[in-house]
Amino acid sequence: MRPPCLWAIIAGVQDDPSEQISLTLSASALALLGWGGLVGLIFNVDPRVGPLPLWGFFVLWLMALTGTAVPFVSYLNRRFSPEAVAAGVVLREALWVGVFGATCAWLQRSSLLNSATVVLVLVALVGMEWFWRLRERARWSPGEAPDESA
Repeated sequence: MRPPCLWAIIAGVQDDPSEQISLTLSASALALLGWGGLVGLIFNVDPRVGPLPLWGFFVLWLMALTGTAVPFVSYLNRRFSPEAVAAGVVLREALWVGVFGATCAWLQRSSLLNSATVVLVLVALVGMEWFWRLRERARWSPGEAPDESA
């Protein structure tokens, strides 16, 4: 049995095929540019040159983790969400994974990373996403008619 491809994982998230294609292309571009840039940065750049290699690492690490997390986030949303999720939401949630990884790398460089810090950063990011999703669900749109069948 063949493992599912990136397209098959992302396809069940939203109904619009153009959103599926754009999400797949953006995830692939982020992952390829991020991982390729990291390989080039690690093997070809002297880290003692200045601040550019360090900040370049953080940016490329964020891109690589975000692009890699899109299929997994998409699968989790398809599996556990009762309704279809927009491509922007999937990309935002994958970006939280990248922000978490880049923040942990930055804290590790400063020797501030421990298990309590990891849990604190994770709780903060999950809380922000929870409040963001709560705000999206509570947003009123005047085009919808209220349900008066009750």
